[in-house]
Amino acid sequence: MDPNRIIQALKGTIDPSLRIAAETELNQSYKIINFAPTLLQVIVSEQVDFPVRQAAAIYLKNMVSQYWQDREPAAGQVIFPFNIHENDRQQIRDNIVEALIHSPESIRAQLTMCLRAIIKHDFPGRWTGVVDKIGAYLRAPNSSAWYGSLLALYQLVKTYEYKKPEERDPLLAAMQVFLPRVQLLVTQLLADATVFSVLIQKQILKIFHSLVQYSLPLQLINNTVMTQWMEILRAVMDRTVPPETLEVDEDDRPELVWWKCKKWALHIITRLFERYGSPGNVTKEYCEFADFFLQTYAVGIQQVLLKVVDEHRQKRYVTPHVLQLSLNYLSQGVSHSLTWRHMKPHMPTICQEVVFPLMCYKDEDDKLWQEDPYEYIRTKFNLYDDHALPATSAQSLLCKAARKRKEMDGVLPPDADESHCWTPAGKTGRCTASARWPNSYMELMLQNYVFPLLNSPLGTSGPGPAGLRHCFIPLRFHDDVSATERRGSW
Repeated sequence: MDPNRIIQALKGTIDPSLRIAAETELNQSYKIINFAPTLLQVIVSEQVDFPVRQAAAIYLKNMVSQYWQDREPAAGQVIFPFNIHENDRQQIRDNIVEALIHSPESIRAQLTMCLRAIIKHDFPGRWTGVVDKIGAYLRAPNSSAWYGSLLALYQLVKTYEYKKPEERDPLLAAMQVFLPRVQLLVTQLLADATVFSVLIQKQILKIFHSLVQYSLPLQLINNTVMTQWMEILRAVMDRTVPPETLEVDEDDRPELVWWKCKKWALHIITRLFERYGSPGNVTKEYCEFADFFLQTYAVGIQQVLLKVVDEHRQKRYVTPHVLQLSLNYLSQGVSHSLTWRHMKPHMPTICQEVVFPLMCYKDEDDKLWQEDPYEYIRTKFNLYDDHALPATSAQSLLCKAARKRKEMDGVLPPDADESHCWTPAGKTGRCTASARWPNSYMELMLQNYVFPLLNSPLGTSGPGPAGLRHCFIPLRFHDDVSATERRGSW
């Protein structure tokens, strides 16, 4: 297959005046043996213009998605459907990990999708060698290959992420090789807060999260191994984000790698606690691990996350997702006497200076309501995306603490006389909090504050009636509220 012919055709797809002819040329060529491997050669060639390499990556991704898996003729058909020839497949298997390692980021996105499809159909039966190939690059002293090889490993783990435990044996066999290596690598890199180092750390945490999200392989991760990982996670969460990140626009800070690293550490921490480490709420196979987790890790991690929440309280920047996940962890800790005992002294401050402000109607809320009420409603009342909001996690923490811990009585009483709580925005926050409170407060709060506010001169905007409706809508749908309470709240 002539590479120059393919390059010219791919170049033509970028030019609107040549696109139809170029696409016709490619459609007449893609079934020719060695076409797909030639595309991969074009992708990795630094002598080829970058837009052409991108076009080749997209074309290869589409080919692999459609034609990699063996397909049989449909009923009544004699002609076999086109599949990429096995010789071509083998050439791609032999070179795609290297292509992923050495390609720029925008091309890697296409190659990772190719690799995922190939692993899905060929591992372990036709391609056991992918484990050795990734392992060799991860062990290499040259750090330039680490990130690409971790991306390749992530595709392997993601392929098995949603499979049943009994179907994950090929992955667990591979992770016997990989897990000690990536654990050692992230440990060595923790002290290095440069962008490249933290990018590697983040990718390792994503791999670990995918490995344990739906099934915790206890045969692979025993108590000793888990202790090592929990120390890594604690260190990531306790690590200071470089001060120069404050120079970045606030809307862009969640995309910074330091915050993304913390976010993935928190994803792991909260998942371990809620799914495997919460005695009384786990399946039989995790009972022993749950007791060990609660006694060994839960309080120490909680202390670190209390510091994160306190950073937000002191008006130091914390990304919304990191704050939301931290509050989720604290909410899980309310159920257990051990974690609650250490959390209880902090709860008045958390409720009054973190939870309550998060529930209040803010200036940016009012601006959005005035400029785009449809977007305001979509943002505030989207039940399918509710879990991503810090305010929702704050409401969950408050509701759970009020329902399960009698010591919470009076932390946010409806007759408090703090003047700042009864500004229009403060009323919204106060009513949102009260909507989470025991029924003993509800009648008084409704009579004295809510019903009069329905005639507010502020009308239907902001923290008037619309704001009050915002307070009670979550009550109707919140996971912690019983079906009876939901019916009663309509």
